[in-house]
Amino acid sequence: MASTTPAASGRQIDLNADVGESFGPWRMGDDKGLIPLVSSVNIACGAHAGDPSTIARTVRLAVTHGVALGAHPGYPDLAGFGRRELDMSDDDLEASLLAQIGAVEAIARSLGATVRHVKPHGALYNRAARDPELATVIAGAIARLDPTLALVGLAGSALLTAGMKANLTVRAEGFADRAYEPDGSLRDRRLDGALLDPAAAAAQAVSIARDRSATTREGRRVPIEADTICIHGDGPDAVATAIAVRAALALAGIDVRAR
Repeated sequence: MASTTPAASGRQIDLNADVGESFGPWRMGDDKGLIPLVSSVNIACGAHAGDPSTIARTVRLAVTHGVALGAHPGYPDLAGFGRRELDMSDDDLEASLLAQIGAVEAIARSLGATVRHVKPHGALYNRAARDPELATVIAGAIARLDPTLALVGLAGSALLTAGMKANLTVRAEGFADRAYEPDGSLRDRRLDGALLDPAAAAAQAVSIARDRSATTREGRRVPIEADTICIHGDGPDAVATAIAVRAALALAGIDVRAR
């Protein structure tokens, strides 16, 4: 299901998922069920989650299903799943990013595949969305490592601005399964209503892909100009959400395919 015949309307959207987040014997998410339902994946690099064997297994799954590959680096924080901000120097963060992205690139290359994009994870992603200095460090590291990599970031964020300044291709991202605040940021996971159920996620995915907007809990419309829409792979409803999103997009005449 990674790619379909173009819809009559000509509307298209990439559907991505954060995957490869298991670690050793500990299993996170249903990658076998989820990966065939999306058009691109962001593979954990071993810092916030993942390990070399998991990376290889996830790359093989993506290649089997014709899904575009991306690296998903985060703060080196296994205990916190990369969802806590760390006080790292620019040099330390850059070195960590290079090691993480390079690991996924090396494993992918050994399996005859190519990494096409980078999407920061968790606290690193959210902080870079609002912090131009951090965003510049991330974009600069990617540009020095491989300027052909696209940078995925929150639609309208500082991360995308930094990516463009670094002459990277950027991909603006919307979220199917996360609630939005009126300023276009994602609602904090610790707050009620931050995570959407499959039906609500499907409706929001269509709204983003077709109408270029999402609706907040207060009923306000927020503009979301997105090239790609994310489904988180770590939740118990990830596969159900992906099935619902795919069905809703198809019904709306929107084709799912990697950019």
